[in-house]
Amino acid sequence: MEHVHLAAEEDDLYSGYNDYNPTFDSEELDNDAGFQQAVRTSHGRRPPMTAKFPGTAIGGRALGTSFGVESSFGCESRLLKSRMPMASSMGRPMTGAVQDGAARPMTAVRAAGYSSAMTRGSTFDPLGQSKGPAPPLEGKSEDTPDEKVKILEKKVNDLIEESCLAHGHGDLQLSLDRAKEAGRKERALVRQREQSGNADHINLDLTYSVLFNLATQYANNDMYAEALNTYQVIVKNKMFSNAGRLKVNMANIHFKQKNYPKAIKLYRMALDQISNSHKEMRIKIMQNIGVVFIRMGQYSDAITSFEHIMSECPNIKTGFNLILCYYAIGDRERMKKAFQKLICVPLGIDEEDKYIPPNDDTHANLVIEAIKNDKLHQMERERKALAEKFIMTSAKLIAPAIEATFAAGFDWCVDMVKSSQYVELANDLEINKAITYLRQRDFNQLEAVETLKTFEKKDSRVKSAAATNLSFLYFLEKDYDQADRYADLAMTADRYNPAALINKGNTVFVKKDYEKAAEFYKEALRNDSSCTEALYNLGLTYKRLGRLEESLDCFLKLHAILRNSAQVMWQLANLFEMLEDPHQAIEWLMQLITVTPTDPQVLAKLGELYDSEGDKSQAFQYYQESFRYFPSNIDVIEWLGAYYIDTQFCEKAIQYFERATLIQPTQVKWQLMVASCYRRSGNYQKALETYKDIHRKFPENVECLRFLVRLCTDMGMKEVQDYATKLKKVEKMKEIREQRVKSAREGSARGTRREGSASSDSGHSSHGTSAKGERLSAKMRALPGSNEPYEASSQRDIDASYVDPLGAPMERPKTAAKKRNEEDEFADEELGDDLLPE
Repeated sequence: MEHVHLAAEEDDLYSGYNDYNPTFDSEELDNDAGFQQAVRTSHGRRPPMTAKFPGTAIGGRALGTSFGVESSFGCESRLLKSRMPMASSMGRPMTGAVQDGAARPMTAVRAAGYSSAMTRGSTFDPLGQSKGPAPPLEGKSEDTPDEKVKILEKKVNDLIEESCLAHGHGDLQLSLDRAKEAGRKERALVRQREQSGNADHINLDLTYSVLFNLATQYANNDMYAEALNTYQVIVKNKMFSNAGRLKVNMANIHFKQKNYPKAIKLYRMALDQISNSHKEMRIKIMQNIGVVFIRMGQYSDAITSFEHIMSECPNIKTGFNLILCYYAIGDRERMKKAFQKLICVPLGIDEEDKYIPPNDDTHANLVIEAIKNDKLHQMERERKALAEKFIMTSAKLIAPAIEATFAAGFDWCVDMVKSSQYVELANDLEINKAITYLRQRDFNQLEAVETLKTFEKKDSRVKSAAATNLSFLYFLEKDYDQADRYADLAMTADRYNPAALINKGNTVFVKKDYEKAAEFYKEALRNDSSCTEALYNLGLTYKRLGRLEESLDCFLKLHAILRNSAQVMWQLANLFEMLEDPHQAIEWLMQLITVTPTDPQVLAKLGELYDSEGDKSQAFQYYQESFRYFPSNIDVIEWLGAYYIDTQFCEKAIQYFERATLIQPTQVKWQLMVASCYRRSGNYQKALETYKDIHRKFPENVECLRFLVRLCTDMGMKEVQDYATKLKKVEKMKEIREQRVKSAREGSARGTRREGSASSDSGHSSHGTSAKGERLSAKMRALPGSNEPYEASSQRDIDASYVDPLGAPMERPKTAAKKRNEEDEFADEELGDDLLPE
């Protein structure tokens, strides 16, 4: 351990400054013997020296000793002050007495921190660290008028910026609030300048910005009166330069308000205040004037404006509007000239060849890939698509008007297009020519087919479009073999054509190959996920296959795309009914009636579902609504009549059964129900007359004769014997028929085919009814008492029906939401829209 040396602590540079030297302790001077001896002797009473000694550093200044003693002794030390001389023999003057052989500090080092006023407990602090950090720099005073003005200007600019950003985000109310607040701040700023006497330095640009933004936000919020007032303030102020241009905005507001004369007046005033150097702005204003004239029906004035624009600076929209005006006045020659001008309008678009990358230049390939889908190229494609749309629309519009036939007109338009920069539109025009054939009332379908067949040798895109339409045409004609052939041709030309795949799936669907049809629909969806026709038909296919959950998923996805499609909602309700979830079915039907509130089939279905749930009141309400919109639905009439019989309101049931009698006059059961209602309501005379009328029409009806016998017996009438004789005769004939049918059934298998006509008890053929009709008929049979002959009769007698000799039974019209359970279960409307080119 003796060889181990501890590391010495580093010397403190500032150590010793806080040590206390008793020499400077003035409180202990009374106990200082040396000091007291000096006071008592004459040394302390010597007068001060007045002469200046050479070589000293104090000059004419007072000695440091006297100053040090003054602060310590008070009045007594002041008396001694004048008596303390400094002898020349002492050399440099000393500032203090000698303590332990050490000299007192001199006054020359006062700046180092020594002071005669130091008291006990004070520390040496030459750097002033005990005073704390330096105070912060004094900011510029904001109380000056100029600073207040600058702050207000910044706030106004910030509010204008916030208003514009809010409008960009679609929050129109917030943008208007910020614009109003900016207006209030700007007025406060003007008052501040006036109070400070700087009214001549008002920022006119800021005032203009505030007013213009406020007027714009008023117009965006459809507050047109306030917007016009604000614009008027700007226009009337002569200090704003070029404010007259804002009359264009005012004219636009009047146009929205359909105040067309005022709009034209303001457009012309704005046109007068814009110099010829702003050619583009003047052209746009003139185009607005022409549009207003079209709205007013003044086509000649509109033509004047549009012709001037086409001569100065032609553009696609103006050319299209000019064609519309010529079409409105029926000028064939000028329509042709305007169409020629339209297809010659330069688009200002570079050729598409520049986007084809060369094979040898890697750097050029990278550049082309980078610009292939940039904003500029997208804008070019949109401009070209808009031009093609206007040209196609113009050709379809004027083709029937410029020549004797629309075919000749289309041919002229095709020739013009082939000689222009839009050569690729010629094929589309010819396809539209074929489609126009189909859309005419007296269309020549053979001509349309021949026109489409001419494209079989064209390029793949045109060939696919033509074959798709041909497949659709043959499908509508139920020529499924030809439809399948052209669907294959369309798929060969363009395998990724979703319309061709849907047509192919449809041809497979009608052959009941549902699995294969589903594959084609799925492929169409893979090529175009937004193809609603494929999704709809896929749901129908799954429904046929019994895969109800998958079908439900398809229609739920379709509902997310087509929110207001009545057919989709009907299919969803039907699927939930098949899944035995009537509550969900009712919910979807309730949504459906919000889209089609007058559809009687939907209302009847709601009534049926509520009836199955036991809610008779709701069922009656919807059946009643269905009857009100379509009073010829036999099922609805039968349910309402049975409902009134069940509730003991037979008089009200009569009107429904009488309507059923008018709809199906050969059906005896409706007339029997009318007579039964009269009898139950106590009107026996009317019931008897009704039964007699039925007997005249249907003399072999057993039920009618039974009631005639009963009524005549109860009323004591003489005709009872005649009716009883007829009844026995008819019953005997009925028994003979039944025996013949039985023997024929045993003797020959063909008796089964004759059973429908031979088993009729009243001489009419049996007609099958639906399951729902059988349920309702059974319900009506159960309503009367069991001891009455009519109600106790067999089901075959009651449900016996007749074939209308005038023709086939009446069919109910199919509504947009009709339940599709037949073999031809297709979305016909959707398929048609899909197969026609856009």
